[in-house]
Amino acid sequence: MNYKEIAKETIGSLYRAHNSIRKFGIDEKLIALVELRVSQINGCAYCCSYHAKELSNFGIEQDIINRLPGWMHTNVFNDQQKLVLAWAEALTYSKDDWQLIKAKLTGHFTEREIVELTTSITLMSTLNKLRITLAEED
Repeated sequence: MNYKEIAKETIGSLYRAHNSIRKFGIDEKLIALVELRVSQINGCAYCCSYHAKELSNFGIEQDIINRLPGWMHTNVFNDQQKLVLAWAEALTYSKDDWQLIKAKLTGHFTEREIVELTTSITLMSTLNKLRITLAEED
């Protein structure tokens, strides 16, 4: 189903929001890392491939991309990246510890950045689910 064409205005507004987040000023590598992790959790093969290539194009080594599913058990990610990945997992899995993670975010990010990160995570989850359920097979 060509859902992007069928609901052009609705789907277009989601992608405009995505572009707005990307232009806000948070490091694009961090956003792409989070989007890849959310896509992995949701099982969107197309999105995983897309964001892995994007990270590679940003100069992120393949070994680091490969370690993303086990991010909490490796030292290749810095504290900020680990915190944002924890936030992504808390929101995507609907974990109960999200309030603790949110409190930690305030030590690293402004309120606006937290809103943008949170929107990026939840929007990516929505885009993953649209792609999985409505798109033609990849």
